[in-house]
Amino acid sequence: MFFSLLLILQAAPAPASPPPGQEPPRFAECMDLATGDPGAGQANASRWSMEGGGMLARQCLGVAYANQRRWDSAAAAFEEAAREGELNRDRRAANYWAQAGNAWLAAGNAAKARAALDAALAAGTLEGLALGEVHLDRARAMVAANDLDAARADLDRATQSAPADPLTWLLSATLARRQNDAALARKHIDEALRRSPDDASVQLEAGNIAAAAADEAGARTAWNRAIELAPGSPTAESARKALAQFGATEK
Repeated sequence: MFFSLLLILQAAPAPASPPPGQEPPRFAECMDLATGDPGAGQANASRWSMEGGGMLARQCLGVAYANQRRWDSAAAAFEEAAREGELNRDRRAANYWAQAGNAWLAAGNAAKARAALDAALAAGTLEGLALGEVHLDRARAMVAANDLDAARADLDRATQSAPADPLTWLLSATLARRQNDAALARKHIDEALRRSPDDASVQLEAGNIAAAAADEAGARTAWNRAIELAPGSPTAESARKALAQFGATEK
């Protein structure tokens, strides 16, 4: 009898979460802690989860872990939120799968990232920027797995759904350069530069693309701009190393 009751309890769906925009005050309190004091936010979210906070408590826990850079734990919490959302047919499940995929990417686990992002897309509820960002993240997972053709397909979709995001154009340009598609690389880095000219990473890639086209002057200009924008960063160090092929750096 006890065993049968246990099975019933395990199979029962979790209580439905309130619809978006109608979350309880505790959700806002938990999220404030998760971003402002992640350690306290983690403890708060864990308690709330034990008290029946459900999907929203797990989302908050994932945010608290992410803000501590505990990516594996964050991904697991977001996945739990996603599964609970699916049980309750909540459209937010796709967003939680997307958050899980992003966390798995940060953790360096491309295979788990792809699985989570596949689940986000399979829900069929994402649109606009949210849809584009998932395709962008899945492209990153594909590149990590060295499946460049699949990454290209996802980036093409990302540029359609999230054209305002400079990162979409930057990663598309970088991939095009790696695939020796000079025309596409130039076109898409120009889009990234138009949207984010003061991003050192964009300038670094602009220099890489110029160098690949044997445009020494263009490469020098872009790489020196990257150094100027972020002088103490790894991006600037990459630019200095790239400039070495042409002789002394200018910055």
